Amino acid sequence: MYQEDLKYTKTHEWVKMYKNHIARVGVTDHAQNRFGKVLFVELPEIDGEHEQFDSFVVIEAEGMLSEVFAPVSGKVIEVNEELDEDPTLVNHDPYGDGWLVELEISHLDELDNLMDYDEYQHYLASGGDDD
Repeated sequence: MYQEDLKYTKTHEWVKMYKNHIARVGVTDHAQNRFGKVLFVELPEIDGEHEQFDSFVVIEAEGMLSEVFAPVSGKVIEVNEELDEDPTLVNHDPYGDGWLVELEISHLDELDNLMDYDEYQHYLASGGDDD
């Protein structure tokens, strides 16, 4: 997966669009670096509906809990069950095997609220941190 093909949030989530309004969601390398070693990932329920920017995943890392926010509104259609066995996949491969959920997006126009790769890189370079 090319990071240039993703959309990003100011809270360091990424979203990759697939066909038929389906998107895969994860956290960026920047986010996983701040977490440190991920110990546990609390994933949402299948069929759960979430609004854009609502908290929907919790990541427990050494000494901290971090919320992950839905980059777009939608229904959870799949979760990465591999994270139950190896939550450090978020650390080792945040854009690949460390993905979190797949959503059926309910409002495609919400993608316009997100940053593309170049905008996200500029955001990081300017010290952007909206936590």
